[in-house]
Amino acid sequence: MTDITHGTATDRAGIDGRGSASEPTPARFSPSRTAIPSTSTTIEIVVPAHNEERALPGCLRTLHARLRDELPYPWHITVVDNASTDRTLEVARELAAELPRVRVVHLDRKGKGLAVRTVWGSSEADIVAYMDVDLSTGLDGFLPLIAPLVSGHSDLAIGSRLAPGARTLRGLRREFVSRSYNALIRFTHGVRFSDGQCGFKAARTRVIRPLLEVARDDRFFFDTELLLLADHNGLRVHEVAVDWVEDVDTRVNIMGTAMRNVLGLWRMARLKATGRARAAVTPRPGPVAEHPNAVLRPRAERGVLTREVGYFLAIGLASTIGHALLYWLLRFWWSPPAANLVALVALTVLNTEAHRRLTFRGAPAGPVRAHVGSVVLFVLGYAMTTSAVLCFRHLADEPSHLAEVVTLAAASAVVTVVRFLALKLVVFGRHRVPASP
Repeated sequence: MTDITHGTATDRAGIDGRGSASEPTPARFSPSRTAIPSTSTTIEIVVPAHNEERALPGCLRTLHARLRDELPYPWHITVVDNASTDRTLEVARELAAELPRVRVVHLDRKGKGLAVRTVWGSSEADIVAYMDVDLSTGLDGFLPLIAPLVSGHSDLAIGSRLAPGARTLRGLRREFVSRSYNALIRFTHGVRFSDGQCGFKAARTRVIRPLLEVARDDRFFFDTELLLLADHNGLRVHEVAVDWVEDVDTRVNIMGTAMRNVLGLWRMARLKATGRARAAVTPRPGPVAEHPNAVLRPRAERGVLTREVGYFLAIGLASTIGHALLYWLLRFWWSPPAANLVALVALTVLNTEAHRRLTFRGAPAGPVRAHVGSVVLFVLGYAMTTSAVLCFRHLADEPSHLAEVVTLAAASAVVTVVRFLALKLVVFGRHRVPASP
């Protein structure tokens, strides 16, 4: 069940963006020319609330004042009550009657992801945003958050507590859990955004709507799920370094949420591997030169295959050298098969990740598919390189340590070529999405 309570009649015109732009000139924010300020761009800010009767009044009054005084676009705030059992709904409705451009939506199921997805999915605003009710993220970051969306430069914008320039005040446990979780996201999914869980995000409504149809999480993993879907579908994500102060009066079970998020990462990996994480988004056009007389390379020289071969040669050379060096070091203690096994395992993992993130970064295959496919190639590579070393030792009269390493390096180079072709044609070879050069 969904119940919507609006503010006063005079303010509803401002809510849908058709009201007059009578707001005062911003005093603190100075939008650059790239932000393209326009009174026709409308913004809806969602504030999910579950049992937040204490925090809600301070949140809305503070947020409302900042938006009224500093935001140069038509806006309104939507409070989403998620099946609260205290007076949150009544308090929200009282505040909606008091504050212009505030409305209330009531849901009979709780869940931050459900709240954001429900309102964003039905919003008529050009840009949708949300922030946590505790306002832990500094509001100075809000205009930088939406500016690249107004200009069309980016599709999704996120606040980051881990980006260069961000400043945070939080306890050691939360700091450790946050950094560990975000490192796990980057390692398992090969993404580049630094903070998947900051409750401070905005998006272009038209672009983000297809992702909302694919997203399924109703709780706190929604943040990460949305970013993984955006990255997987080729959207441009903009990060804003924010100031963030921990509010210890939180409804979030940090450790329990972290464990559910880890399961969410596994679910997303399976969706990406099976192609079900694809959304009906319109791809961004490729980059073009702005200068009318720019001298460009022929298009054939800028093709995907050229880029892939270039990365392949660099990664293959580095892998071959690394394999040989690690094998040389381990041979002082272990037999040839054991030393080669450990060296090959280490370099195979690194080689696969390098190819997934660089050589084939436009492919939909996630880490699970990539590394499972690499298991077969690993067995083949181990058999070929070990056989080459053992055959050399059997045929040579007095095999030297250096000659053995050279033989291994040659066999490893052959394996690298076979590995590249298999990765390109089998593991990453289906339903490719063009990657930016």
